[in-house]
Amino acid sequence: MNGEEEFFDAVTGFDSDNSTGEFSEANKISRMIDLDTSKSGERPQENGIQKHRTALPAPMFTRSDFSVWSILKKCIGLELSKITMPIAFNEPLSFLQRITEYMEHVYLIHKASNQPQTLERMQSVAAFAVSAVASQWERTGKPFNPLLGETYELIREDLGFRFISEQVSHHPPVSAFYSEGLNQDFMFHGSIYPKLKFWGKSVEAEPRGTITLELLKHNEAYTWTNPTCCVHNVILGQLWIEQYGVVEILNHRTGDKCVLHFKPCGLFGKELHRVEGYIQDKNRKKLFIIYGKWTECLWGIDPVSYESFKKHERRSEHPRKAKMDDGPEKANSDMPGDTTDNVPVTQETVQVIPGSKLLWRINSRPPNSAQMYNFTSFTVSLNELESGMEKTLPPTDCRLRPDIRGMENGNMDLASQEKERLEEKQREARKERAKEESEWRTRWFYPGNNPYTGTPDWLYAGDYFERNFSDCPDIY
Repeated sequence: MNGEEEFFDAVTGFDSDNSTGEFSEANKISRMIDLDTSKSGERPQENGIQKHRTALPAPMFTRSDFSVWSILKKCIGLELSKITMPIAFNEPLSFLQRITEYMEHVYLIHKASNQPQTLERMQSVAAFAVSAVASQWERTGKPFNPLLGETYELIREDLGFRFISEQVSHHPPVSAFYSEGLNQDFMFHGSIYPKLKFWGKSVEAEPRGTITLELLKHNEAYTWTNPTCCVHNVILGQLWIEQYGVVEILNHRTGDKCVLHFKPCGLFGKELHRVEGYIQDKNRKKLFIIYGKWTECLWGIDPVSYESFKKHERRSEHPRKAKMDDGPEKANSDMPGDTTDNVPVTQETVQVIPGSKLLWRINSRPPNSAQMYNFTSFTVSLNELESGMEKTLPPTDCRLRPDIRGMENGNMDLASQEKERLEEKQREARKERAKEESEWRTRWFYPGNNPYTGTPDWLYAGDYFERNFSDCPDIY
């Protein structure tokens, strides 16, 4: 294994026993809203399942007996990329299933497709791009690395889409996905290969790869990349997550662009989770302002009203700013030798500017989410395996992975043993291919160029849902 791939396996992210809901935003939200899927007593079928489960088979395994530092301190002077983390820092999902969480708020794509105006479509697409990372809030557990050839499918008739993904490369790790609306209203596809950096106290994951959304009725294609995700205090202290960076969404038909700034938390945590941006036309004229938090909600307003409000706000805050100085909070945060990144104090909820319209609000999480790796209700259902499903799934589907299944059922010893067995089986298969001088052949995706950006991408080959799985590899 090369260094980068080993690093991906070692320190993508870690969970914490300290995840006690100290961030109060979602707690407020959960009391205000209900999940859309709870409005009906009956749920449509998904691969033969009448309704989706609301809890995992076993609660989250305690991590109190494990310490990242206890592992790292034994490896001083060794190459960090060779460190293997115990399975206790994982969550019982494959990275392919975590990608599927993009689809939790798929109603925003349907909404965009039904909007007659270009500007309104971009607003919904921007909201979808932000919602795609919302499930990562407090999710510091590491998903399992997909094995080469591993796949995952999800059909949600109630949400109007079907989804397929495949691990198409192991060096470096690349995951390709394709989704389409059941009413032929959209196609959503892309490939992701995380670039990880270890900064001593934190791990930064830059999700490289192009994401493409096609609204078929309007003959429009939108492309963007996700923001950077950072997990703080991977050695000592309480783990916490932030997303930062600039996300640019381009409408390739009209030239309109949405520029979203995911703010770093800043010195006093004032910008924690905040997102601000704007939509501009091809002549760079600002048409719409967007603001909110990726953990909570997104609002939009016209530029004139936004600037008027901000101007009034600056005038009222000026006297207070003149009296501010560097207090003890700043002094403490900058103390030399500090080994942790202080968990920012959560700021009050998004201040809604009069005249704004709501673009998106996060779904409430189940009340037992903290005992289920901070999963959303959508996430809880992803690894569900009902009797008979294995007859319709390919043998490479994540649901059939014994290590993930063992962890989900609370059998950590079995999960650890199976993880080691599968990794060794993968290494032996690679050696055998090298001996025979044969190359790995992907099944459902092929390398090519993105039709809109021209950049390298993995494109869906089709025919997955014809369900001819006779030539699928034996990876489990």
